Amino acid sequence: MIDIDIIPKDRPVLIAGPTASGKTALAIAIAQAQNRPIVNADSLQVYDGWRILTARPSPAEEAAAPHHLFGHVPFEAEYSVGQWLRDVTPFLSLRPIIVGGTGLYFRALTEGLVEIPATAPEVRATADALATEILLNELDNEDPVLANRIDRQNRARIQRGWEVLRGTGKPLSAWQSETPPPVLPLANTYSILLDADRDWLAGRIARRFDLMLDKGALEEARGNLARWPNAGGSAKAIGAPELIAHLQGKMTLEAARDAAIIASRQYAKRQRTWFRSNMADWTHLSLP
Repeated sequence: MIDIDIIPKDRPVLIAGPTASGKTALAIAIAQAQNRPIVNADSLQVYDGWRILTARPSPAEEAAAPHHLFGHVPFEAEYSVGQWLRDVTPFLSLRPIIVGGTGLYFRALTEGLVEIPATAPEVRATADALATEILLNELDNEDPVLANRIDRQNRARIQRGWEVLRGTGKPLSAWQSETPPPVLPLANTYSILLDADRDWLAGRIARRFDLMLDKGALEEARGNLARWPNAGGSAKAIGAPELIAHLQGKMTLEAARDAAIIASRQYAKRQRTWFRSNMADWTHLSLP
């Protein structure tokens, strides 16, 4: 994987990579070798209720090194990049290993983040009801700077730009231009990007989801079934809608498994695309 001895002991370590690429194992290896804590930078692993399905570190893995910001957000809550940045900041003096697959968390940490007012429920409801093409068209006309650099296949990012525009009357690109200095510049870290081969990763994703089922992911979903209607950001956990649909009698377990694996592969593709576009200055570690 990597020669841990070359990693400077006086800098925080950042480890990013797509789902199922082996980030947890690498983080634990470095943590044990250099006596560091591990801090989560994955927007799905912050929620309680989904230890298995989001591949949060197991109790045995958590016992191998101090772990922070895993499963600390209530199932019914929403959680923002800004909240994560505030939560992670107190750990930076501990030379942590910050590990996860959420590129926006790493961008906020190393490039800075401007605080944008929260979206009003009525604005979000309007956006939810509009087709992606309509949202994009309005961004093209009213926030062309954002529209030209956004991932035009990513509905969530498109909708976020539209909501900020409508909710604040100010383009998201204008907000972003006012970004303050970062709390942890990339130059002050040792940053590792796990650059996984697509086919290799696809096989790992399928095998890992089957292992999740073997370890009790369906039972975990059953335990969350009653509170699913009130799920906040935890509803975005990959595979959760499919397993819940199976428990509700809407699809077979085999169909839910296949759909969840497809969703995981699509998620990994979006992650890899984002990393390639935004993490050129990181140390790239090719896998396998």
